[in-house]
Amino acid sequence: MIHRSKAPLRIGLAGGGTDVSPYCDEFGGAILNATISLNASATIEQTNDGKITLEAMDRSEAETHDWSESLPLNHHLDLLKGVYNRIQKDYPFKNEGFKLTTYVDAPAGSGLGTSSTLVVAIVGAFVEMLQLPLGEYDIAHYAYGIERSDLQLAGGRQDQYAATFGGVNYMEFYANDKVIVNPLRIRQRYLDELENDLLLYYTSTSRESAKIIVEQSKNVTEKKSQSIEAMHQLKQQALLMKEALLKGQLDEIGRILDIGFEQKRRMASGINNELIDAIYDTAKKNGASGGKISGAGGGGFMIFYCPGTTKYKVRESLEQFGGTHRNYQFVKHGLKTWSV
Repeated sequence: MIHRSKAPLRIGLAGGGTDVSPYCDEFGGAILNATISLNASATIEQTNDGKITLEAMDRSEAETHDWSESLPLNHHLDLLKGVYNRIQKDYPFKNEGFKLTTYVDAPAGSGLGTSSTLVVAIVGAFVEMLQLPLGEYDIAHYAYGIERSDLQLAGGRQDQYAATFGGVNYMEFYANDKVIVNPLRIRQRYLDELENDLLLYYTSTSRESAKIIVEQSKNVTEKKSQSIEAMHQLKQQALLMKEALLKGQLDEIGRILDIGFEQKRRMASGINNELIDAIYDTAKKNGASGGKISGAGGGGFMIFYCPGTTKYKVRESLEQFGGTHRNYQFVKHGLKTWSV
């Protein structure tokens, strides 16, 4: 049998960073995001050879182990091992061998939630294989626990829920890991226009989001007013973005993104740098009305709202920085699993 899964990556439109503890535990966080037609995929093939083979095709990394109930973590394929170890601990199973193969449509550290989406996809493949009774909230929370508790990776909560639920969602985050996912019923013509006007640009640089997130969390713990106030403003940005999308006030989106870009830079050092600032300024000079760094910041993808037909000029103006634009579509589905 072959068991497959795929989960969509996401674009964060507003509120990024307010899903990170301790801010969301103390003040409550809010984020608006949308899933896109880039995916993380996982396949489990039963091999009957007494081996566990792990292969990340997009990273050209592979390992083979004799059958074991726990695989060693050594900073090599740890996301794959972490999911297996947790599944084996909570839902122990015997097998004569399997091969787990993964692929992600965007580079690690690119700001589209790649790592968390991959964990969701791997969890989904095991859920499919073992027919585990886990719903959407269960899977998202399970994936979050593997990353944050088992693997001790710093980060927020939005990516696991976006990948599992899919679509355009306004998410609320509270203490004790409480998460509320509110799907937004946005008219299709508004989504079509947003998709047309929103340019997804890869800076061709990646970053280690954990370092930025650790500093962001530290700033809240140490009660640094500038960082906390910036997060308050970003939470408000999520509300403004929700209203603009629901009402079709698309001309407001660039302005809302622009406000968020200024606030994001106040949360922690390393979120922006000279390259990001130069890219952002160039995009605005050539027609973009606003934009943001996707994910924690420091590199990876950026998005720009380009009203009318300005995205063509913006795209051309950014060629000097050596990055590339990526075509995409919004997707309504979240995690999908199946067997053949």
